[in-house]
Amino acid sequence: MTDSPKILLAITGGIAAYKSAVLARLLIKAGCQVRVMMTAAACEFITPLTLQALTGHQVHIELLDAEAERGMGHIELAKWADMILVAPASANTLAKLANGLADNLVTTVCLASTAPIWFAPAMNQAMYANAATQDNLAKLKRFGYHIIMPDSGEQACGDVGVGRLPEPEELCQQVLAFVARQRLVQHLANKTVVITAGATLEPIDPVRYLSNHSTGKMGYALAQACRDAGAKVVLISGKRVALPTPYGVERFNVGTADEMLAACMDACKAADVFIATAAVADFKMANIANHKIKKTHNQDTMTLELIKNPDILATIAKTYPRLLTLGFAAETQDTENYAKAKLITKNLDMIAVNDVSDKSIGFGSDDNAMTVFFAERYDEPLVQLPKAAKATIAAQLVACLAKIMPKKAVN
Repeated sequence: MTDSPKILLAITGGIAAYKSAVLARLLIKAGCQVRVMMTAAACEFITPLTLQALTGHQVHIELLDAEAERGMGHIELAKWADMILVAPASANTLAKLANGLADNLVTTVCLASTAPIWFAPAMNQAMYANAATQDNLAKLKRFGYHIIMPDSGEQACGDVGVGRLPEPEELCQQVLAFVARQRLVQHLANKTVVITAGATLEPIDPVRYLSNHSTGKMGYALAQACRDAGAKVVLISGKRVALPTPYGVERFNVGTADEMLAACMDACKAADVFIATAAVADFKMANIANHKIKKTHNQDTMTLELIKNPDILATIAKTYPRLLTLGFAAETQDTENYAKAKLITKNLDMIAVNDVSDKSIGFGSDDNAMTVFFAERYDEPLVQLPKAAKATIAAQLVACLAKIMPKKAVN
């Protein structure tokens, strides 16, 4: 982003539009450049003249603007913005963009822009809870858009529930925090990041396999966070992961640890960062049975001969020492010591550890809490990441990576 972030504020139809006027002024006071575009419905709730007076700039309403260069105002706006914030975002606008419609200035600019786009939904509580609206929000998340959760409380219509636009001060703080993260992660722009995610599968016979409970949620959240930081992302995923591929991310599905290592070795040839979130099986079968293993009538036990799998993270760190490497440790006890030992023995740059004995942040959960340790050569103190959504943790981890990225070349 530039020294003075360019925020394109989009206002859609809803009584909460009055808060957007205060928000625009707060962003300007915080040092942002602010331009405003409005839908026709928004103009029924607050006048363009009000926003023009507050920002000192023309408010954009028409899709094809005769005053704009070459008459293509929507393209100029799309290229101008460092960030687009749609606040309030009506159910109608969310539905249009979830289905790729571009029938007004706001929807067209959003589809034409490569800038991060944030939606702050605001509507009647029943409209917000409607299955169609929730489905549209889920689709927008999958497309890589950011959603700001609405507040709960009394609404203008008299109803009480979730659907209120957060206060302008809170929205402003969220925007500024995002801008700060984007500035910090600029070191990842145009870099290639390889990420492993999910569980490996080690066949026992054609029917059975050895695996673990990893769902891939943390790795996929990191893939999206790295993409948002401007990186090219290659995601090497366990094939059992049932998550949609983040928009703009290249995904390869693998089964065994050997397959994952081969894919990583190839992808890392042109990479700058390697992030190993996958839960790789420590052992595999010494010999995989060609046919389903049958139990005998009197059999009460079975012995399987296992051999060690390759250590993917250690192998990549040794083969490609120029890479910035981030490892993960999912532990159930003595988490700090295990993490520090792994950091040293595998010659990593960073390691993030969580205590999966806490089921609220273990495998399959939507939240996480981590402690991040850095290699001694970086002289960085440990970082505590309190319990939060995995998307939030991912953004914080990317910021940690970006912080030491300039030091990697020196070290």
